[in-house]
Amino acid sequence: MKRMFSRASMFLVAGLLLTAGLSSLAAQQQQIRTPKQTPFPKNPDWSKLELDVLKVQGQVYLIAGAGGNIAAQVGDQSVLLVDTGYEQMAPKVLAAVRKLSDKPLRTIINTTLMDSHTGANALLVKEGRQIDNTGPGLGGRPNEADLIGHARLSAIMTEIGRDKIAADRRPPSTYPGRSKDLSSNDEPVIVLAVPNAVTGGDSMVWFRKSDVIATGEIMNMASFPFIDVAHGGTINGILDGLNTVLEITVPKHNQEGGTMVIPGYGRIGDEHDVLEYRDMLTIIRDRVQNSIKKGMTLQQIKALKPSVTYEYEPRFNRDPAWTAEMFVEAIYKNLS
Repeated sequence: MKRMFSRASMFLVAGLLLTAGLSSLAAQQQQIRTPKQTPFPKNPDWSKLELDVLKVQGQVYLIAGAGGNIAAQVGDQSVLLVDTGYEQMAPKVLAAVRKLSDKPLRTIINTTLMDSHTGANALLVKEGRQIDNTGPGLGGRPNEADLIGHARLSAIMTEIGRDKIAADRRPPSTYPGRSKDLSSNDEPVIVLAVPNAVTGGDSMVWFRKSDVIATGEIMNMASFPFIDVAHGGTINGILDGLNTVLEITVPKHNQEGGTMVIPGYGRIGDEHDVLEYRDMLTIIRDRVQNSIKKGMTLQQIKALKPSVTYEYEPRFNRDPAWTAEMFVEAIYKNLS
């Protein structure tokens, strides 16, 4: 009887240990996809901010904590960055890149206008170099990383003016149409235009072999997406961009895994996360649209709180600089 009880106790302890181990593993796996879930701090002490560097899949890593999410493609030949973060975080971003690779930084792609995505452009571009190591002696061309963005993004930066956006922060390599393709580290990289989304000059970046998409700010896992109405941003453009992401992404079993999606901010997602985010924005957009058709004013629509559904506001109304009310007002301006 004692021996049977002892065996039962051993099985119980083993089961508890296994459960604890699985819980710990699950927590670690969740942490891998959860770098930051709160809005970036306002007026931070830059010296105290730390970066998270996470492997996404294939050749692509996520550098989080410099402002907007930065995607880094690392290979045997070079490093490619999608966005650069705030200017004040440039030294830490460069240090993080150097821990991943000692290969030259050859390409930087901008997805949108915000300082949190383009602030460190000038500093990081100067740290790069091209494959042929050509310097100022050849046509006066400096030996630095190639900075790429949509032509409309460069035009918006120019319109804003040098007082707010220095000339060396603007992308000199622009594409005017729907897409631009290039090869980096033996991988096809497709830059896709996202017209009239967060701004009028947004892009997303698709790493085809690694099966990763960096969406820019059309998807923000910690907030409602910012709509820069003054510079061409629209809710319908954001929804069109998310629908493009859904056309590209391919899930694995039960909609989990498969194509990985790096949002403009917050945790790494997959197709199901994009689907939920797209549906949430569609529901809010349609509610505002229906209220406008009924002749309601902006204040009346705000009083209805059209973003309060399920967990929308608890999950995404976290940024005092971009509240649910501001988001609804931007949609109202778009649709009216």
